[in-house]
Amino acid sequence: MITLEDWALIRRLVKDGVPKARIAERLGISRTTVVKAAASDAPPRYERKPAVSTSFTPFEERVRQLLADTPEMPATVLAERVGWEGSITWFRENVRRVRRDVARPDPADRLSWAAGDAAQCDLWFPPRKIPLEDGTRVLLPVLVITAAHSRFMTGRMLPTRKTEDLLLGSWELLQQLGRVPRRLIWDNEPGIGRGQRRAAGVAEFAGTLATKIVQLRPRDPESKGIVERRNGYFETSFMPGRSFASPADFNAQFTDWLAVANQRVVRTIKARPVDLVDADRAGMLPLPPVVLHLGWRNQVRLGRDYYVRVDTNDYSVGPAAIGRVVDVAADLERVRVRMGGRIIAAHERAWARGLTITDPGHVDEAAVLRRQFEQPRTLAAVDDGLRRDLADYDRAFGLDEVSA
Repeated sequence: MITLEDWALIRRLVKDGVPKARIAERLGISRTTVVKAAASDAPPRYERKPAVSTSFTPFEERVRQLLADTPEMPATVLAERVGWEGSITWFRENVRRVRRDVARPDPADRLSWAAGDAAQCDLWFPPRKIPLEDGTRVLLPVLVITAAHSRFMTGRMLPTRKTEDLLLGSWELLQQLGRVPRRLIWDNEPGIGRGQRRAAGVAEFAGTLATKIVQLRPRDPESKGIVERRNGYFETSFMPGRSFASPADFNAQFTDWLAVANQRVVRTIKARPVDLVDADRAGMLPLPPVVLHLGWRNQVRLGRDYYVRVDTNDYSVGPAAIGRVVDVAADLERVRVRMGGRIIAAHERAWARGLTITDPGHVDEAAVLRRQFEQPRTLAAVDDGLRRDLADYDRAFGLDEVSA
């Protein structure tokens, strides 16, 4: 087959009256090829020859039918359904080709975000372990909330991805933002909910803020692409060259860096988030005037070991409250225990797991109470006028005469 340049040259030379035999000799091709090129009004086009039949060919139509009904069916199941007995590797390669052909299109719309309408929420896991109080090093989640219109970013590292900590972190970041977006967009994070079912406390949180929590359907990354792209931005612009002594150190460094990052021009909107955030806030809702009762909350009767549990850690309580009902509350920083509205124990919240946190004063108090309990009780002599001499009973029954 001749090239497009040769085809154009042949047609020009024929128009100029050059004999076809001479053209063929000049280009090193046959005269028949020159005749066909001169007679063709369209440029040459490569056409793929029909594929040679292979061992997969007899099974291909059935594979296409199965994939049309169930696109995610694994190749091993397909091989079983169609009766394939050959190489599974060769079968997988052909299934991969067919799967691309029968894949259903999934178009992504261009989204626009009105001021104040939405903020996108996500958990970012920095690829570096953070040292905790017990000497262990773990990967911890960072809650990131990005205002969709202005691209203004807020973020904070959390102890866990459980509902209690997610709501505490969300409230803290919304307070930093100063207003409440009309929609908070999440993916299917278990701590927020699954599908149309919300985790315990999430609906109350949204109702108090008068906002709407939207959880996206699976395989819909474009609807939350703003915040997810920020996660990659953090890993390439914030993480390199940094070390962290604790979660508090991470949060301090991250907060300082975000203040600088929010002043950089975002290419897609050609503006700085700090310049647009006021317009974004103007379209948002005000923070609620009421106090939000968030975090870890429980009411228990204090046992003899005078400890209460928050998440996976145990915290000591004054042993004088043993047998009494106490209220346990914890936020991201502190654990507090109250009895009758009065705080009887307070600890810094531990981020490690399976720890026992003890106040030495509680141990000393328990030792005093234990000694008092172990001492034998002595009854003081009391003259209540009801005691009588036993000789009175002898005289009453005539026993004194018999003894005499």
